[in-house]
Amino acid sequence: MAIEDPMTIDERRKYLHLMQKRYLQADRSEQGRLLDEMQVVTSLHRKALIRLMNGSLERRPRRQQRGSVYGPEVDDALRIIAESMDYICAERLTPNLPWLAGHLAAHGELETSSALLYQLERIGVRTVSRILARIQQDQPRLPRKKPRQPNAALRDVPMRRIPWDEHEPGHFEVDLVHHCGFSTSGEYVCTLQMVDVATAWSECVAVFGRSYLVIQDGFTRILARLPFPVIEVHPDNDSAFFNGHLLRFWKKLAQGVRLSRSRPYHKNDNRIVEQKNSTLVRAFLGSDRLDTVAQTLVANQLYDRMWVYYNLFQPVMRLTEKSFSQEPRGARVKRHYDRASTPFDRLCATSAISQEQREQLQVLRDRTNPRQLRQEIHDLMDYLLSLHGAVPGITEDVHMTLSAATNPAESAEPPLSGLRHHQHDSERSQLAR
Repeated sequence: MAIEDPMTIDERRKYLHLMQKRYLQADRSEQGRLLDEMQVVTSLHRKALIRLMNGSLERRPRRQQRGSVYGPEVDDALRIIAESMDYICAERLTPNLPWLAGHLAAHGELETSSALLYQLERIGVRTVSRILARIQQDQPRLPRKKPRQPNAALRDVPMRRIPWDEHEPGHFEVDLVHHCGFSTSGEYVCTLQMVDVATAWSECVAVFGRSYLVIQDGFTRILARLPFPVIEVHPDNDSAFFNGHLLRFWKKLAQGVRLSRSRPYHKNDNRIVEQKNSTLVRAFLGSDRLDTVAQTLVANQLYDRMWVYYNLFQPVMRLTEKSFSQEPRGARVKRHYDRASTPFDRLCATSAISQEQREQLQVLRDRTNPRQLRQEIHDLMDYLLSLHGAVPGITEDVHMTLSAATNPAESAEPPLSGLRHHQHDSERSQLAR
């Protein structure tokens, strides 16, 4: 409140309570001087001050309520004006009521009169605020949205984090990388990646969209190509992984596979696959938008070559120990790693792979030129980025990106059958190029 504002009724009564004691004890001349002072301070009439000083200063309840100054015509005008202005606040609306009423009247939305315009000029901000609050109670409201129901498919899936020192192959972290560019609208290519925690074995498949059909097809391709069995699948809480169709897929067609999920908003629960999303996906495909069937097919040809290049030739280091040391700036974590080795060599050091599978992979590595394979990968990257995106108005057929085995029950082939598919795909891609 500003200093120059007049005193309120409560403030005047408090002041008069203090002055009444002095007034009743003073003589006649002193009372006249006190009345002069109170008249200047309170701006009340002298006779009113004399009645208050000789009587009670307690405020009496109001015998009769004040009549309404603004009638229903003002309410109707405010209802139309507020609706036209999208229900802005009273502070913004009140100073503009006269000209808004005239403007709406010129367009036939409101009937005005000289009395109504006079009242709209005199009405205060608080009165407008009270009237708007009262008339908006009668406005029909849209039904409130119910709280989003949690994904029912997550109820029976336990939350955990695969230990970093897991030594048994078959525990896979799973994630989905979106190649949508700057917009997530429409259908676009996604990379389904599975990384084994124990051996760092990586499986990547490009899928067109996020429907259960393409996600199931991606998992089917990976299971057909894996040279060792899957024990656990550990994705995040994405509904693309946890829905009724995929749960039936894992229970019926991949029996014995344990499902687990990471905790919501804890990216470190999938820290290994999150790291590989950067080094094995974004480093090759970047962040551009891929949204055609042709780009999906070429991306899978690229991943077929990367499957051989990374798993058979790229040495990786695995964390073996964590030590904590206290320093002046705080505790420091020191990580120790083992000798760098390829995921294939790490897999051969376990009993998860059979002798026949090991020999076939060894033959594939012996007859593969890694330098030439790297050049093929870069050529495919350049070719993929040179392809045009989707044309507006033309619908892409997602079924053209699915594998040949459309029936998942028939696609459950032995693990090493994926190697034959890879060789055939390589020959087809070379002929196409």
